[in-house]
Amino acid sequence: MATAAVEEIRATSYVGFDSITQQIEHKLLKRGFQFNVIVVGQTGLGKSTLINTVFASHLIDSKGRLAADEPVRQTTEIQAVSHVIVENGVKLRLNIVDTPGYGDQVNNENCWDPIVKYIKDQHSAYLRKELTAMRDRYILDTRIHCCLYFISPTGHSLRAIDVIVMKKLSEVVNVVPVIAKADSLTLEERVAFKEKIRAELVYNNIRLYPFDTDETDEEEIQLNESIRSVIPFAVVGSERGVIIDGKSVLGRKNRWGVVNVEDENHCEFMHLRNFLTRTHLQDLIETTAQIHYEAFRSKQLLALKEGVQQRPPTNQ
Repeated sequence: MATAAVEEIRATSYVGFDSITQQIEHKLLKRGFQFNVIVVGQTGLGKSTLINTVFASHLIDSKGRLAADEPVRQTTEIQAVSHVIVENGVKLRLNIVDTPGYGDQVNNENCWDPIVKYIKDQHSAYLRKELTAMRDRYILDTRIHCCLYFISPTGHSLRAIDVIVMKKLSEVVNVVPVIAKADSLTLEERVAFKEKIRAELVYNNIRLYPFDTDETDEEEIQLNESIRSVIPFAVVGSERGVIIDGKSVLGRKNRWGVVNVEDENHCEFMHLRNFLTRTHLQDLIETTAQIHYEAFRSKQLLALKEGVQQRPPTNQ
């Protein structure tokens, strides 16, 4: 039965319910926000450095060695690190999940399984809390909202393992691909590499974030289209300040000059940061809940229902 259209009327005098947005904002500011990011890619692509650069904070330590006699340090298991970042009174509880570098082993078969399992485990934990009779008022949300997928700057094409892993991950999480250490490519090589990657993503039917839905308005559609035209983001990360024209900026200095991380003519770091924090942060969170988690939840509840129906009746 179709819902009848409701007539919109205007109050003849000021009532005050337009202040509800301020009331919501006040409650949200008190509670803070939760954002969970997982970083995936082979060893040595600067995953830790880029995360620290995006959030302008030292959140996770780099695994790179500073001296020849230092032991090799690398992530051997999935590790989660949590921080609370405050900006202008807004609290962001940031959960960063670091994954072991993959693809550089002799046998890489099913190397993505632990990552997919971890993401599904967070959905499962949330579902269990949601179905508890005496559930918490605010359920701790560890569901992964964004997967930053690091691509090696080969300049050629995606490795076969990249295609497989991105396809697997895109089924359970919002995947955002980035070309790491993009300063190793010339501008012409970067453009050609990005075009090859986009063509391979289309050919292999890998559907990446952002998504357009029936609720997406025209302005959001245009914004999403502009993001898709940039993906994969060709980025450079750096926590070090260098001096350019008497001003300290984040960058990397070499014999040919300085790569200014925050200069859009040098790399697409600013596009990535604006996308993650200023335009799509809330949508990443909502898409996780409404698309990925909802698909997982429906599948689990249907399986539970079928299991109950197939159970033989007990003797009375």
